[in-house]
Amino acid sequence: MKESEMVLDVNEKPTIAKWIILAIQHVFAMFGATILVPILVNSQAGETVLTIPVALVTSGIGTLIYILCTKGKSPVYLGSSFAFIAPIVAAYLKGGLSGAMTGIMVVGIIYVIVATIIKFVGKNWINKLLPPVVIGPMIMIIGLGLAPSAISQIGIVSGAEIEWKPIFVALVSFLVTAVVAVRGKGFFKIIPFLIGIVSGYIAAIFVGLVDFTPVVEATFFSIPQFMLPFVNYVPNFSAVLTIAPIAIVTMAEHIGDHMALSTIIGKDLLAKPGLDRTLLGDGIATFVAGLLGGPANTTYGENTSVVGMTKVASVWVIGLAAIFAICLGFLGKFTALVSTIPNAVLGGVSLLLYGFISVNGLKVLIENQVNFRKTKNVIVASAMLVLGLGGAAISIVAGDVSVTISGMSLAAIIGILINLFLPNEKESTETQKQIVEKNKEKVTF
Repeated sequence: MKESEMVLDVNEKPTIAKWIILAIQHVFAMFGATILVPILVNSQAGETVLTIPVALVTSGIGTLIYILCTKGKSPVYLGSSFAFIAPIVAAYLKGGLSGAMTGIMVVGIIYVIVATIIKFVGKNWINKLLPPVVIGPMIMIIGLGLAPSAISQIGIVSGAEIEWKPIFVALVSFLVTAVVAVRGKGFFKIIPFLIGIVSGYIAAIFVGLVDFTPVVEATFFSIPQFMLPFVNYVPNFSAVLTIAPIAIVTMAEHIGDHMALSTIIGKDLLAKPGLDRTLLGDGIATFVAGLLGGPANTTYGENTSVVGMTKVASVWVIGLAAIFAICLGFLGKFTALVSTIPNAVLGGVSLLLYGFISVNGLKVLIENQVNFRKTKNVIVASAMLVLGLGGAAISIVAGDVSVTISGMSLAAIIGILINLFLPNEKESTETQKQIVEKNKEKVTF
């Protein structure tokens, strides 16, 4: 890894004023994405599966756990993961709240198991198991699979009566987000989705789409509705395979985010504190999130961008931001205000958000120069995309136990198996000759 010209101090403790300002910047960076996950999950499920206060609290707690596991050597913020939106909905529809939360906790355990293996065996095997030709299509499926939800929120589905107010609000949200993403400067460029939500919300107020009754009725301080196993539900493993395979994608995302941050701060975080410790922190954080009734956690690139912009990589700042996030979860009026955001606002922002996710999968393929002249790569990607987007599902029944693997989870498993066991094609004679000629050109005496 090429180190940056300036090696940033992760243990720097800024002055109190600077400390607070920097922490608030990190809260703004994570806020939009973190609250969007429970909102979008609930919208798709048609019921309350996740709550914003719990998502904020588990985000903060998870970040503090991560800091402890990495011994304060990695300035990473953990927030709600978009990769789990559709799987959580599917798990909820299959196994209820118990199925969804149990699945999230199992994801955390998978992280811990992988972290333990890496500690004793090393991390080279991960590249073989999760090459770009598998990770790229998986990320594309996540974004494209959510696309119908954005269209539904805007209200432009086939056969629906067109209403100008939701479309106008969605258009404002979309255009503001797009303009800020393209033309934004400094910190604003890091939070285009948050700015888009605020702008769309203001537009929704002007056209009368916002009902402030929940805000009036809410108390200033309230305890988040934590959902605890054996208290609010009994763990249910029926939907585990709907969620668990997505850990494959988020682990790859985890590695990529840490590599990006390593470049910014001039320290190899995958070597020190080490991938085993960073995955351990992420895994325990996700397990605790599921334990409390929150969404799975993941590393946030938005906060990595804040580190790059401010040139301050202090874990003290990240820790204070985590504490602020926990505090926000207990502000009843504030979380009630967030809950009044109309679907049209979310639809306009999601139109870009889901597209961004999909294109990131395409970027993985391009940046890693995946060769689609090789038939094997075409087969792997094709099978994954069709299975993931076609609604494929396989049910395994053993006695009274029934397990269903579907959508993204099925695509991930099949993609890995095809890539591992389908033999590589032999190079044609012509191709071999070209390789020999190129190698001859490189030889110098």
